[in-house]
Amino acid sequence: MSKRVLTMLITGAVSVAVAGCTSAPQGPAQVADEFVSAFARHDVEAAARDTSLPETSGPALASVWDGLKAEKLVATTGDARVTGDTAVVDYTYEWHLPKDRVWKYGGQLQMGRSDGRWTVRWNSADIHPQLGNTQTMQMRVIPAPRARVNERAGTDVLVPGAVYRLSFQPAAATNPNAVATTLANALQPFDDRFTADSILRNARKSDGGYTAAMLSEWEYNQVSADLFGLPGVTFAKEWDLVPTDRRFAPDLMTQVRKTVIDEVDGKSGWSVVTVNANGADTDVLKEVEPQTSPSFSLSIDRNVQNAAQRAVDGRTEQSMMVVIQPSTGALLAIAQNAAADNDGPVAASGLYPPGSTFKTATAAAAMTGGHANPDTTVPCPSRIVVGERTIPNYDNFALGDVAMSTAYARSCNTAFANVASELGGGDLKKAASALGIGPDYTVAGLPTVSGSVPQDDDLVQRAEDGIGQGKVLVSPFGLALAAATVAHGSTPVPYLISGHPTQVSGDRPRLSPEVINGLREMMRKVVTSGTAERIADQGEVYGKTGEAEVDGGSHAWFIGYRGDMAWATLVVRGGSSDNAVAVTRDMLTALPAGY
Repeated sequence: MSKRVLTMLITGAVSVAVAGCTSAPQGPAQVADEFVSAFARHDVEAAARDTSLPETSGPALASVWDGLKAEKLVATTGDARVTGDTAVVDYTYEWHLPKDRVWKYGGQLQMGRSDGRWTVRWNSADIHPQLGNTQTMQMRVIPAPRARVNERAGTDVLVPGAVYRLSFQPAAATNPNAVATTLANALQPFDDRFTADSILRNARKSDGGYTAAMLSEWEYNQVSADLFGLPGVTFAKEWDLVPTDRRFAPDLMTQVRKTVIDEVDGKSGWSVVTVNANGADTDVLKEVEPQTSPSFSLSIDRNVQNAAQRAVDGRTEQSMMVVIQPSTGALLAIAQNAAADNDGPVAASGLYPPGSTFKTATAAAAMTGGHANPDTTVPCPSRIVVGERTIPNYDNFALGDVAMSTAYARSCNTAFANVASELGGGDLKKAASALGIGPDYTVAGLPTVSGSVPQDDDLVQRAEDGIGQGKVLVSPFGLALAAATVAHGSTPVPYLISGHPTQVSGDRPRLSPEVINGLREMMRKVVTSGTAERIADQGEVYGKTGEAEVDGGSHAWFIGYRGDMAWATLVVRGGSSDNAVAVTRDMLTALPAGY
């Protein structure tokens, strides 16, 4: 290789090396931008190297990220104003904090030049203009008050609070009977439905630990000392919606709680505070108030609910009442006694043969089709043969030829079986739908089934269905809607929780005013001179009794209305319909004046 070529290679190598080791001088704007960029990408060491006090600034920058629980920082620089060896550069920080919280503010970086190099003159104001040199910033969450559940008049029925789950596992106890007895004795002051037998029976049926009770904090404090240490008994503290009165519609409150529990949390507020070296808050830099979720309002009327509950509690058989306001569809009461509660929300979703209450649908079908009206004469012999089926009256009573309104008031099976046999195959189903029975109602907070009415193309089946003894099945909820339909003139849309509209599917044809007036006339006659005279002293009551024969006895029914309040009462295997009338009368007499 020639000397010239070697010289050229050496010269080129030196030139490259020199070029790689030199750069243009940085101004204050460039250094400031480098500082905020490193801070924004959470590289606090790199950001600290751009300051005059790296040992101090590094930990301060890191503590802010930690204290704010920051997820992201968008940082930008603005104008730079230079005066000799000092400069001021504007900055804007936009912090992105947990749960989509955003905090944006601006300040100024003080810059200085020494030995030809610009740096950020470190001060805590480089993080926030109001931050002191011995302070850091922290985010605080401000919890939102949880929503409450109110009844119609505005008083609380469910409130946020602590509950204690009392669990019992019989297999872990050497003497389960003794433990169950101790539990029952401790819990009966809160609810006399707690018995040793029921606790032990239910516990043995469950897999694992059985929840014997959910206790409020006050109840827990009353019994915990006596129950701690019992074999197989454990407590667990939980947050929940707590009933203000465990006797107020207990099964219904369980259904409501399931519906609203995921909606009771409001939106939490938050703040950013300055904290000094001793950990004390010194100032508030940013605050966003919490947003409380509005309370839930139930249609349930405390006075009606309590009156209905006391009435059904007076029976030992499964007993229940559904009370509706015809003008609005508001469910005023869903009352079940303890025996009924064992089977769940049966007042709204249990299906039972309706007995003679279904003669209301039969009469509506007959009047709609032009077959009869309240004054039409119908035969009421002691028994009638339809096809191969003999249908008798109760105790084989006979009225002879009477007006349909009289046959309805006296609940003549033979008259209405005959009327039903003359109807078309779909007439009963259509009339029941017009009374609200058959469509599906999706009521928030309450599982409901209104009833099932089949197409009746068979003569005998139609006759039996026409007196509520065939394949027709109806819930107390469905029959309460039927009574409300007569009272209002059309079927109201039932609801339980305000702001949670009910979805209705299925045809609901409207009865003509003439049919409605005919039904009202007949239902009034039931009370003034028919099978519900017991309740005639309770004002202008309209109603229809029913006794549905089932295996092991008969169900007692009474449906009706007074003013703007309609109901259906069922006593399962309660025998005579007079027992359902008596329960309803107890409810009406317990109501305050004005209802």
